[in-house]
Amino acid sequence: MNIDPALYPFEHHYLDRNGLRYHYVDEGRGLPVVMLHGNPTWSFYYRNLVQELSSDHRTIVPDHIGCGFSDKPGDDRYEYTLNSRVDDLEALLDHLGIHRDITLVLHDWGGMIGMAFATRYPERIRRLVVLNTSAFLLPPKKAFPAALWLVRNTPLGPLLVRGFNAFSWTAAQICCKRRPLSRVLKKAYTAPYRNWADRIATLRFVQDIPLAPGDPAYAICEDVERNAAQFRDRPMLICWGEKDFVFSTEFLDRWTETFPQAEVHRWPDGGHYILEDASDEILKLVRQFLAEHPLEVAAAS
Repeated sequence: MNIDPALYPFEHHYLDRNGLRYHYVDEGRGLPVVMLHGNPTWSFYYRNLVQELSSDHRTIVPDHIGCGFSDKPGDDRYEYTLNSRVDDLEALLDHLGIHRDITLVLHDWGGMIGMAFATRYPERIRRLVVLNTSAFLLPPKKAFPAALWLVRNTPLGPLLVRGFNAFSWTAAQICCKRRPLSRVLKKAYTAPYRNWADRIATLRFVQDIPLAPGDPAYAICEDVERNAAQFRDRPMLICWGEKDFVFSTEFLDRWTETFPQAEVHRWPDGGHYILEDASDEILKLVRQFLAEHPLEVAAAS
């Protein structure tokens, strides 16, 4: 996979996960800021935030298995479930010796992955930055989007997503509202998903969305939702694009109800890729948020 180093100027690191290469960015020194992407993005989504913070923080950004520069195995070699994602994250942070003072930055599926890890180890989490994501099951007032239902539940879904790269390509077209992605950025976002085999994760993420108690991820998400309020004493910054048709304002309402202390910024004209739509503003807000909520401890190794 070729990415312009001017856009993605990071050294590549890999952790072996049962014979699979789990790619991650590890830039800077200081207290750890762990950034978790969703579907169908990859660590590229956080490139500007890494460059903004790595001068005085240790920025860690994994590519989930099947995404970015990580391996893209078949179902015979990897179980594409939420539990596997959380286990991968735990293994990575243990490998890096990061066991405390973590700031989580969460987007899309990265929210549930990160918050599931946080509920396993609440003592490790000190600050949270939330970007159009969820730590909750589908809100009662939120209808499951028809496009996701088609991908998740019909035989047409695999053909569209794996055969035509419909999920990644469509997201690159519609997920920015204020500042549509340039051709170069669209190419970078879709670059990891070149063929049927490479697109497995973009499909499996959708198929893993929990809607009913029998779904594999349902119990974990229910547990996260039940235990999320324990993080009310942690500083939280929420940045939200209100033109997100998936993580719409019904999800934002769940965050603000659960975390009334959070600092909230809304962009009525912002889309799902809010870190693209409002990049300059959010970089400043995150920098200011970290400065206003310092951690008075020695830097983690």
